[in-house]
Amino acid sequence: MKPPRRSPARFGSCCICWLLTMFSCFTMRGTVASQAAARLSPGSWINIAHHVDNFSSWSLPPAVTPSLTLSNKDDAGEGAGAGASSSSTSRVHSTPLPRISLEDSAAVCARVPGLSFGQLRQCSLFADHMTSVGRGATDSILECQHQFRHDRWNCSSGGGGGGGSGAGGSPSAASVQLPALHVGSREAAFTHAIATAGVVYAVARSCKDGSLPSCGCSRTARPKDLKRDWLWGGCGDNLEYGYKFTQGFVDVRERERPLKKGSKDQGRALMNLHNNEAGRRAVIRASRVTCKCHGVSGSCSMITCWQQLTPFREIGEFLRDKYETATEVRVTKRGKLTVRSPRYSQRPTVNDLVYLEESPNYCVRDPALGSMGTQGRTCNRTSRGLDSCHVLCCGRGYNTLRVTRSYRCDCKFHWCCHVQCRQCTETREIHTCK
Repeated sequence: MKPPRRSPARFGSCCICWLLTMFSCFTMRGTVASQAAARLSPGSWINIAHHVDNFSSWSLPPAVTPSLTLSNKDDAGEGAGAGASSSSTSRVHSTPLPRISLEDSAAVCARVPGLSFGQLRQCSLFADHMTSVGRGATDSILECQHQFRHDRWNCSSGGGGGGGSGAGGSPSAASVQLPALHVGSREAAFTHAIATAGVVYAVARSCKDGSLPSCGCSRTARPKDLKRDWLWGGCGDNLEYGYKFTQGFVDVRERERPLKKGSKDQGRALMNLHNNEAGRRAVIRASRVTCKCHGVSGSCSMITCWQQLTPFREIGEFLRDKYETATEVRVTKRGKLTVRSPRYSQRPTVNDLVYLEESPNYCVRDPALGSMGTQGRTCNRTSRGLDSCHVLCCGRGYNTLRVTRSYRCDCKFHWCCHVQCRQCTETREIHTCK
C-alpha cells in the first residue's frame, strides 16, 4: 500500500449523525445526506471510534478465482487500460478538489457537537476525506433500513413519523439517520458494523476515482492463482487504504476514553471495536478480482485484472446474516470480552458480531432504548413473516384503509403519431399498526 502523506492513524470520528453532519457541511449540496443532517439532534449518538498509534502491516486475504467479464465498453475500474502491467501503480488523474483552509475546516468542525479534542484536530487536518466519509455513512444507513425494513426495529430514528417509514415501509428522506442505541444489543452491533463498512467502501472507491490526494489506485499484490498470461493492473479500489484509514478514523473515540477495567462502559467500547472490525473485514471479504478482455473486434488478445468492490447490497446481506448469528458476550474483570454462555455458543471470530444485552421488543416508542415503536407502521395482513400484522403490531391489532388511485392503462400507439390510453382506477387496502 502506498503510504499516505499524512498517517490517518490518529484520525477520529463518532457516530453516524456526526458523519452526516460533516457531509452536509463540506458538500453544500441538496442531497439526502444534507437534508437529513439538518434534522439531526445532538442526543442521537452512536460512538464508533478508536485510537491507534501505529498501524501494523496488513494485506488482503488470498484472492478468489477471478471472474472474466467480457465487455467492449471501458470500465471505471480498469483505469490503466490495455497497457497496464503486473507491476502497475497507475493513478487516476481528475480535476483536483478545491482545498479547504485549516481555518475554514476548523470552523466547520467546531460546529459539530460532541467531538473530542483529538477529533477536532484531525477533522481540520483531513477535511478532504469528509465527503467520502459522509457518503459512506449515508449508504450504510440506507442499507441498514433496507435490511430491516420488515422488522419491528427498522433502523430508523422516526424522523419521518410512523416508525420512520413511509406508507410502503421504506425509509423516507427525512429518516436517513440512525436512532440512539444505548443498549448493547444485536441492533447496535449491526449498526456499528454496517457504518464502518460504509466508510471503508466509500474511501476505497474515492481513492480509485482520484478524489483523495493521499491515495490512488490499489497496489494489492498479484493473486497467486491468477493465470500467468493475464495482466495484473488497471485501477482497482484501494481496499488497503480504505481499511487502514477507517481503522484509525472510526475507532478513535473508544480508544481514547479512560475506562475502568471490567466496567460496563469498557464492555460497550470493546463490543463496538469488535463490531467495527467485523464491518471492515466484511468489505475485504466481499471484494473480488475482476478481469476484462482487450482486443480488436471483440477478440480477447489481452486480459487485464484488478481488485474491485462488490455492490454494497452484498455486504449488507452478509452482515445481516452475521446479525442473526451474533454471539452474546460479557466483559471480564481483566477487561476482555468472553462468551456469556460457553455451553451454548462458540467463541466468535473477528468476522462475527457480538452483543452485550438482549434486545428490547421495539413494540413501544422508547427513544432511550432506540425504539421508535411500531404504531403507524404498514404491515402485511396475509404474511406469516416478520412483516405480518400479527408480529409487527405486537398483538395490538391494525387499522385498514382503502386507497383508490387512478393511472393510465391499455396504452396504444396510433399512426401517426400519438399514444392513446384509458384511465383506470385501482382500490387496495393498506393496513397500519394501531
